[in-house]
Amino acid sequence: MKKIFLSFAVAIVISSCGNSSSETTTGSGTGDTKATDTKEAAADDLSGNPVYQKGLSLVAKSDCLTCHKIDDKLTGPSYREVANKYANMPDTIVAHLAGKIIKGGNGVWGEAYMTPHAAVSQEDAEAMVKYIMLLKK
Repeated sequence: MKKIFLSFAVAIVISSCGNSSSETTTGSGTGDTKATDTKEAAADDLSGNPVYQKGLSLVAKSDCLTCHKIDDKLTGPSYREVANKYANMPDTIVAHLAGKIIKGGNGVWGEAYMTPHAAVSQEDAEAMVKYIMLLKK
């Protein structure tokens, strides 16, 4: 009896996992909403990106999260605000922003002063900036 019940349960699970033809596109130009959502989620998932992983690791080890969050403004701007502001700048912006991490500064985002992080190498600061730039929307 247990074998029959188990076989029946497996058959139901297998049949429910099948691909329904109602989820495919019809060529009308509207596209499959489910497929589009999946593609957007995959594009937003940066966890497999080595640049993202390295920068996130460096930021997590630093005191950056005391003043910055990804989406929320604290003492300093959110990382997403920074990424959006500098998104269309030339590639040299990475070195410039890395220099600001190391030397500190103020005036661009208001009167709050960003403390210098002289112990951070140029290479690590650039990795942090590259991570932040990946957060643009």
